[in-house]
Amino acid sequence: MQYPDYTSKSAALYERARQYLPGGNTRTTIFLKPYQIYAARGSGCRVWDVDGNERIDCINNFTAGIHGYAHPELVRVAKQQLELGSAFGMQTESEIDLAQLLSERVSSVDQSRFANSGTEAVMTAIKAARAFTRRPKIAKCEGAYHGTYDYAEVSLDSPAREGGQRWPESVAYAVGTPRGVTDDVVTLPFNDIDTSVAILRTHAAELAGILIDPMPNRVGLVPADRGYVQAMRHVASETGALLIFDEVIAFRLGFNGAQKIWGVDADLTTFGKIIGGGFPVGAVGGSRDVMAVFDPTNGKPPVPHGGTFSANPMTMVAGLKAMQLLDPPAFEKLDTLGSRIRSGFDEAFLRARIEGRTTGMGSLLKIHFTMRAIRDYQTARPDPAAAHRMSQLMTGLLNEGVLIAPNGLLALSTPMSDADVDEVIRAFERALSKLDR
Repeated sequence: MQYPDYTSKSAALYERARQYLPGGNTRTTIFLKPYQIYAARGSGCRVWDVDGNERIDCINNFTAGIHGYAHPELVRVAKQQLELGSAFGMQTESEIDLAQLLSERVSSVDQSRFANSGTEAVMTAIKAARAFTRRPKIAKCEGAYHGTYDYAEVSLDSPAREGGQRWPESVAYAVGTPRGVTDDVVTLPFNDIDTSVAILRTHAAELAGILIDPMPNRVGLVPADRGYVQAMRHVASETGALLIFDEVIAFRLGFNGAQKIWGVDADLTTFGKIIGGGFPVGAVGGSRDVMAVFDPTNGKPPVPHGGTFSANPMTMVAGLKAMQLLDPPAFEKLDTLGSRIRSGFDEAFLRARIEGRTTGMGSLLKIHFTMRAIRDYQTARPDPAAAHRMSQLMTGLLNEGVLIAPNGLLALSTPMSDADVDEVIRAFERALSKLDR
């Protein structure tokens, strides 16, 4: 296989796509120059493109496909439901089943409400926090991605802070974001307890919620210090704000999710990706009193919430089966594979005498072309040389039969074996050897 190959079917499809899609693209996160690669099918942990090239998929639709492709049990329940109907203007028992499973696994979740994406889940959680507290402002960590709701993406791409500047600015991500949006978002420095607590206390009277991902990808995929998470829990309780745990990605870290690992109970939790079994999904869950803001029993609730495909039975039955397959042995296997591949990459960097390291835990890892300690968004920012090497590495891995995210993120899946991991490590070593020196 060779990328780029301008005679390929993918190159031709991209030229066609440019006529009908802006930049030939619908998802900015998968945009690839000089052209995008088009998938044809997937099976297990492998994916084939339209030119017949086979690759080990180490991103799995940006962490969503924890069981890889075409898992027989997921195919079975999806086919069974499709024959009964894909969506109704009525509720189905399947949404009760999946909501019950979330409550059984996450101690802070009494009730849940379903949506169609992680973005929708976070948006809905923010609205719930505002309705419950009757306050306008949301706090979030600098550089953390929580979907594309304009409040949630504030300070996603913050500039470098100068000198002794400790308090991050709240800056818009998308052009045209109203000033009122940034005024209502308080930006925190990840893993800096003293500064974050001081900022939160300054805005205490207006603070509705503190939104945190305990291991945010765009902040370097470095786990939050346990003390930092505990401090966020404490200051939320102290100020009357709600702690919102974003587990759209982090829920894949363990059988009981991230809150069990970090030893904290959130007021609201957002879910997505793996809980849909390969179908579009989002969910927000929380304590019974907070979730009452959605309750329409006595008329219009404080937060009216709907969605044509929210809790559709295709997603619900596939999601339930996917979560049932994620039993403790499955997580133990993923943890082992994750440790092996992180160690393998770190050792490959040493043998190649190239500055680099990995971060992450469980089935998640991220590649960095630096040896400096990574604790937050500022220390995780790649310089131009590191960004260039990452681009080269991704292309090199594509040609070695491995698919990763453009920013160096990898997410493993249950169909992967030790042999697959060994193959990925060998491909990584070969790709490293071809980088510019």
